[in-house]
Amino acid sequence: MTRRVLLVGDAMLDVVVRPVAPLAPTSDTSATVRVGRGGSAANLAVAMRSAMDTAYEIVFTGVAGNDAAAYIIRADLERSHVVAHLATTDGATGVVVSLVGESGERAMMTERGVNAELTLAHVAGMIDSSLVHLHISGYTALDERTRDLVPQLIEAASVLGATTSIDVCSVGPLRAVGVDAFVSATRHATMLFANEEEALMLSGTTDVEAALTTLALTWREVVITRGPRGALVRNSDQTFFAGTQVDVVVDTTGAGDSATGTYLANRLNGVDVQMSLTYAMAAAARVVRGVGSQG
Repeated sequence: MTRRVLLVGDAMLDVVVRPVAPLAPTSDTSATVRVGRGGSAANLAVAMRSAMDTAYEIVFTGVAGNDAAAYIIRADLERSHVVAHLATTDGATGVVVSLVGESGERAMMTERGVNAELTLAHVAGMIDSSLVHLHISGYTALDERTRDLVPQLIEAASVLGATTSIDVCSVGPLRAVGVDAFVSATRHATMLFANEEEALMLSGTTDVEAALTTLALTWREVVITRGPRGALVRNSDQTFFAGTQVDVVVDTTGAGDSATGTYLANRLNGVDVQMSLTYAMAAAARVVRGVGSQG
């Protein structure tokens, strides 16, 4: 019998730009540029496929336009052996342009495009007795146009006995929509993934250990990534830590997604928390050595 892992989120084209010379405002600036499939949930799906037992079917679902960006996204997912369950509609596929600085950190300019048109009808066909885990991108909960879909999906998966997870994705939209709206939509998920800045805002605390304790009151398993300070997990009243394995940082785009996908894949494979976290840190280290979400 098929065992399905379903990831719901934004279908995005990534354009990553890393200048290799000082910016010339009225002329050309030499840069490394990568164009390819992006999107947090899709990044997770690819990371999961590479770390997951082949008995599992990994499915990404979202909405894309009828354009070249959609073709690139679909082709990349299929090449990565991820099932691309994309609804196609009129309008533009989402695009994010990441400008990468010398330290590898990035600023992102995002057009979500048709992603906000995601409905329960787009996803319902993938939620059946074969579902073992549902992951929802935080962007779906952070947009008021798709937020009501999140608790519906979590409930539908939970009724089937599947576990569920949510990642916060971005502190800027979280600040804009408010913590209460996000928590209300996602509180019944089994697992929460956040970076340190997101976790502090979500918990209303200024200390990461306090944030971990506070968030664990709502979500059964909480994972907080901390960049160069590694990552923490709270599960069953126990706290776990793994240090970073990063030696070179070129671009941090997609590192958190790779860590999350790798951690989740190993947990579903039956690996314990500590080893899953260690594998996640290794995956993040591989990504930051190159430009773009694939590393």
